[in-house]
Amino acid sequence: MWIKICGIKDVETAQRIAAMGPDAIGLNFYQPSPRVVDFTVAAQIAAKLPDSVEPIGLFVNHTTDEIHAASQTCSLRTIQLHGDEPPGFSAAFPEMKIIRALRVGSEGLDELSAYLTECNRLGTMPDYCLVDAHVPGQYGGTGQTVSWEMLAREYRRDEWPPLILSGGLTPENVAAAIHACRPWGVDVSSGVESTRGVKDLDLVQRFIDAVRGVDLNEND
Repeated sequence: MWIKICGIKDVETAQRIAAMGPDAIGLNFYQPSPRVVDFTVAAQIAAKLPDSVEPIGLFVNHTTDEIHAASQTCSLRTIQLHGDEPPGFSAAFPEMKIIRALRVGSEGLDELSAYLTECNRLGTMPDYCLVDAHVPGQYGGTGQTVSWEMLAREYRRDEWPPLILSGGLTPENVAAAIHACRPWGVDVSSGVESTRGVKDLDLVQRFIDAVRGVDLNEND
């Protein structure tokens, strides 16, 4: 299963996490975030990663020019749109893979469904859909979970992009989350931190081990 460790801020931490074998690390360019990294450091991180670990840029309501600049500086092939970008926004990045983060609350998947329906109409369906918990005024990294059972019941796998589960995942609950909603991948940030914005390498290793240890063929 695909694993992304998001919110890496320095080269040493990135290299140590990369050695643990995730599929991707996230570079957060959202200025208000405690996990923000500037373009220069992000480029240094990206340059030091092995080919097996992809750097992914996380953007929140950035302009197309800002995203293009960061993508060029950091040699990004995949970007994650995590703000209020409209369904047609990703048309500006035809050469990129797009992870579209959509926040889901207790109301279910109606807004997500409407958004993806419009993407389909415009020909801008993202390559992947990352589902995060909806917390008013926040753009992720809240530690809140999505209803896994609701996702399992309502996410239309035959119509919508591959599902990346995010929101409140930890080494302790990620196996249960995977069994509950069977995503294509998982994304973690605050769930592997010792303090806000600071990755705990032991927690990262435990998270990766927990995911790699899941057997979806066994009886639940």
